[in-house]
Parts: sequence; C-alpha cells; structure tokens
Amino acid sequence: MKRNSASSSVAGKSLGLVAGFLGLLAACGAYDLSRNKNFSPFVAKTYFFGNGLFTWLLSPVNTLLDLLALPYRNKGVYNLEDLPAGYRNEIKKLIHTAHAEKVVERLEAVSTGNARTMVFWKWYGANVDAVVDIPAFHESYQYVRTIGVSVFNKRQSTSRHFGPLRATLRVLYNINDIQDESAYIEVGDITSRWRDNKLFIFDDTLMHKSVNETDQIRYCLFVDILRPSVWSTPFSVAVGCVRYFLRGVNSIFYKHWNVLGK
Repeated sequence: MKRNSASSSVAGKSLGLVAGFLGLLAACGAYDLSRNKNFSPFVAKTYFFGNGLFTWLLSPVNTLLDLLALPYRNKGVYNLEDLPAGYRNEIKKLIHTAHAEKVVERLEAVSTGNARTMVFWKWYGANVDAVVDIPAFHESYQYVRTIGVSVFNKRQSTSRHFGPLRATLRVLYNINDIQDESAYIEVGDITSRWRDNKLFIFDDTLMHKSVNETDQIRYCLFVDILRPSVWSTPFSVAVGCVRYFLRGVNSIFYKHWNVLGK
C-alpha cells in the first residue's frame, strides 16, 4: 500500500508539473501573440502551427526578457531616437562603413544570379569570414551582435514569419537607393517603404514580411543589437546561448537564402 501510495504521489506531482508548464506556455503564448497588432486567425495559425512554433516554445523566455528589460518598454517598432546614445552611435558607424566600404558594389559580383543572398561578418557576437573583407565589421561592439547584408534580387519576397528570441532588436538599413514604392517591410499593421525610410528597427518576434517587387536589386544592412536595458547581462547570455547551440547551423534559419562565406 505504501509503495503504491508513493508511486501515486510521484505521478501526481509529475502531472502537476506538466500541467503547470503547459499552463505557463499557453499564457505566455497568448501574451506573445496579442502583441501582433494585425491579429487574425491566420496570424494565430502561423504562430502555433507554422513558422512561429519555435517562437511560441520560447515565449516564457521572451516574456522574462520583456520583464528584465524594464523600464525600457518593448515598442515593437522603433525610431533611431528611441534608442540610447550608445546604440545610435554604433548603428550610425555601421551605416557609414557600409557606404565608405562600397558594400553594394563589392557584393554585386558575388550575389548576382541568386534569388536571395545573405552575407555575415558577425553572427550573434562571433566574427565570420565573409566573401568580402570589411575589417570594421569585425571590430568589437558593445551593443551590436550580428552584422550582415541581405540581398533581394528583382521581385523577391519572404513569407510572413516570426523571429525566435527577444534578446535583440533587428536593425535594417537599405544601402542602395530605391525609388519604387513596391520595396518595403511589413510588421503587423505597419508598412515601411525603403524609398521613404532607409532605416527600420523592430522586434522581429512580431510577424513580418520583406518585399521587393521592383526591377532593382535591394541591398539591406542586416543588424541585431542587444535590447536596451539597465542590466544587459541576461541579454548577452541569451545571445551567447543561441550562438553556442546553433553554431555552424545558421543555414537552418536561412534555408531559402544563399549564405555566402569565404
């Protein structure tokens, strides 16, 4: 009787833990999903059963990161002026480097013919040997963790998708000039056209889509920065964990891209 009673107690505790975890996952997922201002059955289906599934599984971590970032509230979409001065300075330095090093001209030869191309110089804090050598992109940065360039050929777009982790914000800067309004990024109910705004900063765990329906190739600086916070250590640790567990397999996240290395 005692042995059966003990076994039942252990089984009950295990079921309680599982139920508690599932309840936490459901609550954090609901909170996470509610942040998408274009909420619809399609958004929910994609989040829970499509390419947002990994984001949902990480929703308790992302919710904790939201709390740890306070009093810096997650705005979803940011202007450069919303970021602290140190962040702004590093972003401006990368933009200046992209132009000074003639990144577009140097990538034209190696990216021509590919539907979508991604080149990294830094990935979640680790330097990467790129097909084009730009030493300034390998320097140490306090806030920048990923530096790359995404190249969309003519009439190329992504599907709507979610990024997995809120330890960083995504910074995109369209390096070349595009006058056509049919090149843009869409995040929730916001559509930002590259001809009007060359810089766009957002939380990529929100559903988003990049579109280039023009007859031009689009070259976009692709940067991740740590989220603004009073205490940056948890965010740096989260980024380091991503780098450690996904090292050498970043192509999983860019399976529809040509990822060019040296």
